[in-house]
Amino acid sequence: MQDWIETHAAAIAARAPRELEALVAVSSPSGDIDGAEECVALATAFMPAEAAIERIECSTPDHAADLVGRLTGTGARRLLLLGHLDTVVHHGAHRPVTRDGDRLTGSGVVDMKGGVAIALGLMRELAGRPELYAELAILLVNDEEWRTAPFIHAERFGSFDACLCFEGGERTAEGHEAVIVKRKAAATLRVNAFGRSSHSGSAPELGRSALLALATTAQRVASHNDPAGPDRLTAVPTILRSGDAFNVVPAAGELLCDLRADRLEAFAPVYTALPTELDDVRLETEMVRAWPGLDSREATADVLAAASERLGRRIVGSERGGASDASHVAAGGIACTIDGLGPLGGGAHTPDEWVSAESLEARAEVARALAEVVLGA
Repeated sequence: MQDWIETHAAAIAARAPRELEALVAVSSPSGDIDGAEECVALATAFMPAEAAIERIECSTPDHAADLVGRLTGTGARRLLLLGHLDTVVHHGAHRPVTRDGDRLTGSGVVDMKGGVAIALGLMRELAGRPELYAELAILLVNDEEWRTAPFIHAERFGSFDACLCFEGGERTAEGHEAVIVKRKAAATLRVNAFGRSSHSGSAPELGRSALLALATTAQRVASHNDPAGPDRLTAVPTILRSGDAFNVVPAAGELLCDLRADRLEAFAPVYTALPTELDDVRLETEMVRAWPGLDSREATADVLAAASERLGRRIVGSERGGASDASHVAAGGIACTIDGLGPLGGGAHTPDEWVSAESLEARAEVARALAEVVLGA
């Protein structure tokens, strides 16, 4: 490894655990404005003093404004660092950071406040190298975990040369550092059913069951599941809600299904195959959200090779099924988009979410090497 990578990564890692602890101490589920504002204040304090701070409209209405920090330099290229401050954990289940050996456990440590801590540290280190870039920006959003509105920031940063996104990191089975350069497209399909209630004991024949109509619809959605097919489509019913009493034919209900595929277009046959009525139960179907996929393998192959040489260990482009804002940014024009630069860990969205403290420095080394390469140093 080149000495300057090791030196700067060590500086990032020295502060990262404390900054991660501070960020995780704030409960910030998606949509909670007070929690978001407190996290924004902390992230702003952790930015370099030279950064120009801007608050920009969030993609999701009634959310706290997103945070942008910018550094200007004398170089030629522009780099975006990307992350989010919201979590899926509600206030009652929130856990601050606790440490057991190398393991840091807490709500949002891997998804993705650990990655945010590394990104902020990288920005501070690059503040001392303005000759490397024309502009370095960090974008931290407050609605990534449950956004159904369109992502509105892609055009703003579409002319940047590269994007590094700091979702949780990973290593290959062989122990190589891995980053994410391919993700599936993702969509949430919702079906609302409107039938007719009646007493389930004395007059069930007068009712029109929303529950049964949705159960049939769920089976139709699942029949499209084809993970070995050309688009690797998965169509999985995940939530069915219907009925308020055990002795009443349910008149209304809701079905949610998770769709994943290599292309957004692969979801259309699932949507169009669903009827508008079943057994006199009216069905209304909509795509609640649709996120594009990510495939930057070709655009990043040379970058990963050059960064591996500087790092002294291999960086491998990998694939992940989960959705990420990196996909929106890539679709908006930044072909060289690399995700998965956060620390190693697991248990995202669960009470036992954790990261490896040791990996904070290792992943900072990966991020620093990649930043130097994409900036043409």
